[in-house]
Amino acid sequence: MATILVVDDELGIRALLSEILSDEGHTIELAENAAQARACRERMRPDLVLLDIWMPDVDGISLLKEWGAAGQLSMPVIMMSGHGTIDTAVEATKFGAIAFLEKPITLQKLLRAVEQALVKAAPRPLPGTVTYTRVDLMSNGAPGISSPLISTAQPAMVSMGLQSEQVFELDRPLREARDAFEKSYFEFHLAKEHGSMTRVAEKTGLERTHLYRKLKQLGVDLSRNKKGV
Repeated sequence: MATILVVDDELGIRALLSEILSDEGHTIELAENAAQARACRERMRPDLVLLDIWMPDVDGISLLKEWGAAGQLSMPVIMMSGHGTIDTAVEATKFGAIAFLEKPITLQKLLRAVEQALVKAAPRPLPGTVTYTRVDLMSNGAPGISSPLISTAQPAMVSMGLQSEQVFELDRPLREARDAFEKSYFEFHLAKEHGSMTRVAEKTGLERTHLYRKLKQLGVDLSRNKKGV
């Protein structure tokens, strides 16, 4: 989750955005003017700033320009305004804003803009490297299976821990890469469901006959984890 600075001179707007974004798991800092925003930005180095345009001391566009001129736009900035125009939005984008939200801000638009801004701000992997964040595949109680997806420093390869580590080479024909992944995918579900074809079919969304054919085509060993169907 991200640390987000909300800058708005209206108490109600600050409270509303803080409540919504906190519920999403983000850490929220609040500022009601440019002076507080500068101090917060320096102290906490936020991952994202939601910045109101019309403020009594220094307006949001001026603060955005100031940060840009000082090389302090290390984070994405989303501008907000209840009196914005297309020209205002274009100007904000020209000076470094990543998006513009018109008040009143709907929940859907807010969450979409925040999500997109954070994705764009995420570190980019080196060319030829595929990076996955760690996911817990034991969350549904599968005993003895730990399957984190691991980022790899080697170009064009993905390392995936199943019951034993497997490496998927991406520098190969698409069909071969897809078959290798699908085989590991079905082996994982077979192990988790103790070989139950009925439960694997339900989990993967395939009809049983189609599932049998698919597993045979991929060369999956159906006897290894089978304890009953």
